[in-house]
Amino acid sequence: MAVNKKVLRTCKNTVLKGGLLAQGADVVRKKMIPYQWKALNDQLPDVEPSHAIENFRIAAGEKTGEYHGMVFQDSDVAKWLEAVAYSLSTHPDPALEAQADEVIDLVARAQQPDGYLNTYYTIVDPDNRWTNLAENHELYCAGHFIEAAVAYYEATGKDKLLQVVKRFVDHIDSVFGPEEHKKKGYPGHQEIELALVRLYRVTKDERHLKLAQFFVEARGQQPHYFDQEAQARGLDKFLHWGLFAHEYSQAHLPIGEQTTAEGHSVRALYFFSGVADLAQELGDETLFKACETLWDNIVNRRMYITGGIGSQSYGEGFTLDYDLPSDLAYTETCAAIALIFFGQRMLELDPNRKYADVMERALYNGVISGMSLEGDRFFYVNPLEVHPEVCRKRHDHNHVKPTRQGWFTCACCPPNLARLLTSIHHYLYSQDDHSLYVNFFAESEVECTVGESQVKLIQHTNYPWDGSIEMKLSLAEASGFKLHVRIPAWCRAPQVRVNGEPVDAAAHLVKGYLVLDRTWRDGDRVEVDLPMPVERVRAHHKVRETAGRIALQRGPVVYCLEEVDNGPDLTALVLAEDPQFELEEEAELQVPAIIANAYREESPGEGLYTVEEPRRVPVKIKAVPYFSWDNRKPGEMLVWIRA
Repeated sequence: MAVNKKVLRTCKNTVLKGGLLAQGADVVRKKMIPYQWKALNDQLPDVEPSHAIENFRIAAGEKTGEYHGMVFQDSDVAKWLEAVAYSLSTHPDPALEAQADEVIDLVARAQQPDGYLNTYYTIVDPDNRWTNLAENHELYCAGHFIEAAVAYYEATGKDKLLQVVKRFVDHIDSVFGPEEHKKKGYPGHQEIELALVRLYRVTKDERHLKLAQFFVEARGQQPHYFDQEAQARGLDKFLHWGLFAHEYSQAHLPIGEQTTAEGHSVRALYFFSGVADLAQELGDETLFKACETLWDNIVNRRMYITGGIGSQSYGEGFTLDYDLPSDLAYTETCAAIALIFFGQRMLELDPNRKYADVMERALYNGVISGMSLEGDRFFYVNPLEVHPEVCRKRHDHNHVKPTRQGWFTCACCPPNLARLLTSIHHYLYSQDDHSLYVNFFAESEVECTVGESQVKLIQHTNYPWDGSIEMKLSLAEASGFKLHVRIPAWCRAPQVRVNGEPVDAAAHLVKGYLVLDRTWRDGDRVEVDLPMPVERVRAHHKVRETAGRIALQRGPVVYCLEEVDNGPDLTALVLAEDPQFELEEEAELQVPAIIANAYREESPGEGLYTVEEPRRVPVKIKAVPYFSWDNRKPGEMLVWIRA
């Protein structure tokens, strides 16, 4: 049985006009991209040096010196280029484009005569290319350059980087594949799979699609390639991340036999995204079902309320169902971003709000928490509970930073954030031949062709702070098509009006989308009101760490307590049975804060243990959006509050 190929396609002719998402994109464009350029060129004081651009100069033979950085340092340059491409597509900037062109010229000069491109191996170990796929990220870096090349070509029409990566892919295709004379390997860190599909959609070269298919289908086959590769290097067996072994890289089973998300969370979600891409292009029902099974395991058993995934630092990944500790959470920013990538591809295959709801949860919580409001400080790890003194003194909390950092030795997250937020307008709307889908809400405009009609939709809203959404249609002539508007699962009482007339939303819901099938005329208006009461959310009883606790959520936004508002010892606070929630503007953060009745428990004496009941002192507590924490005074933070 075959699935429909590419049920939905992205409406890329979209412009953000205001609101939180536009603010995030503006911060990236105005501050993060220039800041990261300085980081790549080692021009930032008091942060970890990158050396990424210098590595390319050395590889191109234009400088002498030693390679510095992680083995995947090249990928930071690629992700910067991709973010620049998305920025240029919406905000042309000749100076920035010229800067990017210079980098592309440098990358081209660093490419080897046979098409190979990787500064680590070119500088450090040229005789051992493709001998340690499990650990050394050659194919991962290739994937990021492919994505950058496609994005830059689509944004500017310039194909120099595209030609570079096509030559590189020709080289890779000469090394890997099912043919007898080729290596049967696949990347330790997935990325090239989805990148090759993106390349195929531009080039229409079947070799690019077949290479992606090979990398997916080879993974998990016996004998394990990573074992063979290790033995060829003189090792008895593959020992990387010993406890997880092949699960670490999702190489323990063929994709069709995997039923739980295992190992490194970013690798897993990049892999599953590539599998979903293949399911689209090949019309492969087996691959789609595998993705469905893995999606369900992640979001219903292994995902934090913030959309974060990866519950432990060892292996940066998954553990077991319902194991979601708050203070030890790893929840890498890149993992939440990868969840959005996976969700987008599943939404294209199956227009169901369950995918968009999770994407939205991750976006407004576990993703944008990864950068400061100013765009110059970053979280790699996004826990749900932080005690600064514990972070300093407990070895098992070493990965948790109580305040954002300027840069990282392993700096994958900041440039990943940049490329997502500069392309976030691509996620708002999608379409098929006869329908326009509104997946996310933001002050925006979109133009597309639905059927044979040119349609412009203008959306006005202050979402996610307000659930009032107005959409106005502009058409040259009347046209019949379906407008699908997502009604988030968190909203239980939506109100809908078309040209002022009420519509029974429940009667028009299909897979969580309000479907309005009619002949549309110029000036038609659709108004959707999504009430946003403050809600107390409880976790499944098997999540041990949240027993007896609640989280506050309003609309898609999860809230947290900070020490700066509530004093120390946040775990001593207990939400009142009747909290009488109120909203007030948090002036410094410029976000709505939640004010509620609570109690602060105080022990009756100095003894460590007692049989006496604690004293309860009535207090008012203040909660702010989780993504906004650590933008004022450092201190404790807590998502799950005692109830």
